[in-house]
Formats: sequence, C-alpha cells, structure tokens
Amino acid sequence: MLNCRHSTFNIQHSTFAMKLLLLRILAALAKLGARQRSPIRRVLVIKPDALGDALLATPALRALRQGLPDARIAGAVGPWSRVIWAGSPDLDLLHDLPFPGFSRAGGPGGALRPYWLLLRYAALLRRQGYDAALLLRDDHWWGAALIALAGIPRRVGHAHPLCAPFLTDALPYDPAEHVSRQSLAVVEKIAALHAGSVASSVQSSYPLRFAPSPADQAWADRWAAAHLAPGERLVAIHPGASGPTKAWPPERWASLGDALAGRGGLRVVLTGGPAEAPLAAQVAALMRRPPLSVAGATGVGQLAALLGRAALIIGGDTGPLHIAVSQGRPSVHLFGPSDPGRFGPWGDPARNLVLRAGLPCSPCSSFDVCPRHTDPAECMDRIPLAQVLRAADSLLDI
Repeated sequence: MLNCRHSTFNIQHSTFAMKLLLLRILAALAKLGARQRSPIRRVLVIKPDALGDALLATPALRALRQGLPDARIAGAVGPWSRVIWAGSPDLDLLHDLPFPGFSRAGGPGGALRPYWLLLRYAALLRRQGYDAALLLRDDHWWGAALIALAGIPRRVGHAHPLCAPFLTDALPYDPAEHVSRQSLAVVEKIAALHAGSVASSVQSSYPLRFAPSPADQAWADRWAAAHLAPGERLVAIHPGASGPTKAWPPERWASLGDALAGRGGLRVVLTGGPAEAPLAAQVAALMRRPPLSVAGATGVGQLAALLGRAALIIGGDTGPLHIAVSQGRPSVHLFGPSDPGRFGPWGDPARNLVLRAGLPCSPCSSFDVCPRHTDPAECMDRIPLAQVLRAADSLLDI
C-alpha cells in the first residue's frame, strides 16, 4: 500500500510538472503578442466560479469602481453565475465565457477543448483593447492564460504556480485567505498602479452586493401576503449542498424544521434549485409540521427577495446562504469539508454564524467522497441538532 501511494504521488507530481512546463512555454509565447502599456482606461475582471463565489467577488467590483471611477469595467463570468453580476452598477459590460472545468456542456475537441476555447476567446478579447485584467480566482490557470494570450498589457492576480507565468503583477499566494479579501487585494493593486489606492479592504466598507429587481421584490411581497399570517416570521431552510460531503442528513433538517415550526409566530419555508426539489420534498415528507416550499419554483432574484424578508436563513456552505448575507439577513452556516476561513460568510460574524464539528481532518476540500470513507460525511453528521437550534435561537432572540 505504501509503495502504491508513493507511485501515485510520483505520477501526480510528474503530471503537475509537465503541465507547469507547458504553461510556461505558453506564457513565453503570449509575451510576444502583448501590447504596450498605456493608461488604464479599460479593465477586464475574470471570475469563472459558481453563483456563490461570484457573489463573494462583488465587494471587489465596488472597490474597483471607486478606485477607477472613469474606467470602462467589464466582467467575464460563466453563464451559470451571470445573474449575480448582470445588474451590477459597478460594471459597464458583461461577457459570458464557457470556462472549461466549470461547464458541464460537452463540445468538439475532447481533451484539447480547453486549449481550443482558450485561443478562440483570447482572439475575441484581443479586439476589445483592454489595458488591464484582474484574475479573481487565485488558481485559475486558464483565465491567466486567456488574458495573456489576449495581449492585455497589465495582468494582476496571485502567484499560484500555474498562474504566475502569465501575470505581470502577482500578489503573494495564500490558499488559506478568504476569497473576498483576495479579490480586494487584486483591486487594490491595480488601483495603486493606476493612481493611489482604494480604502482598506474591510467588510463594513465593501459588503456583498446583489439587488433583486423590482419585479422580484413584487413577487416576494405577493408570496408573503399569500402564505404568512399577520405578524408571522419566516425561517428559510436550505437543505441542498453543492457536494455529497457538504450535506447534513435530511432527517436532521426535518427535525430542525419541526422544532422551529413548533414555536409560536414562526413559519418554515424550504428553498432550493430545480435539482434540489426532490431533496426538499423528502425533508418535507419527514416533517410532522408541513412546511412551505419554494424549491425549484424561484429564480435567483426571487429567492433573494424572499430571503430578504426572512427572520433567519439556515443551510450549508452554498450559494443561497451567501445570498442571504447579501440581503442583510441573519444566517446560520453549517460547514464540514470546506474552509469557512476561505469561503465563509462575508458579513457581520455576530449575525452570520458558522457551525462546525471541529474534527481534526476538517477542512479537507473533498466535496464528493469523504477521504475517510464516512457516509454521511462525519464532519457534517457530527454537527448536532441542538447546536443548530441554539444558534437559531440566539439570532431569532426567542
């Protein structure tokens, strides 16, 4: 077994070394086509991640607009998270890019598809004449290569080994730093290169930012009027998770819902996307006190507007919990394999509580299968119902 693990390590190390060599060659070629530096008037911001991660980057967009008020700022996101940045007052333009590794869609090229897409979109971006590009995911080599091949003269990100060869300004890479703080650091760097710097990156100055549309707000008003009695407070439970090891058991969610629904003046609603509707139905079926449910029945804007009317939102490490924080509502976040120091709520820690089992193997960032082969994942299973109820009570002030 020891020899097998040693061989696996050697193979992974060799693969990484080969990829790093290839990327360095690609970076050297990209330098041949780079444009001359000029005043920073057009800026491109790259963020390939999912919905919650795009939301965690909105403080950086606000800081960028304040630091470069006269610049034309464009964002580049995947279509899966476009809704978060689409209405941002801090952006002038938004590009949709099918970032490899984040999209489930197939396409021509097989294993070469990422490189084919890289050349295609680099050529398209080159025509836009951007003066600077910001990479807001610290390890995203594809995005780093994209902005280099697009000939953008200033490229700011973090000095991850796979990204650094493509960047002109690489910040120290700390894989334990909160992603919102990392994004703010990138913005502070480009603002300093432009002229001076923006204010310090504190949460109170740059909160999460997502504004539901007037139509979404009107929908939430109608929903609340139809489902809540006068004076009744709404508690939202989001039982879904973005990976099996990040899931709390359905039976536990049902017990939590029953305990909260049994308290006077509270009404429980289950939330979730279309893929999470069966799980919400399972949780509802396990409850003795039937909850409300909007799982699979809302868009992101409608969900945000509804959460903005909730007295409390409870869930795991997932996008809707970051939406709750963006609406200024109290929240309880259950964390297991993911790192709350890196991906936790970006807001007042007294109103956005993180609960963990405190196992020495957590966080491990293994979201599909527990490395210790516990099922359900022990780091989630060992978060007790009583602890979650105490956290809920403290925020509801019951």
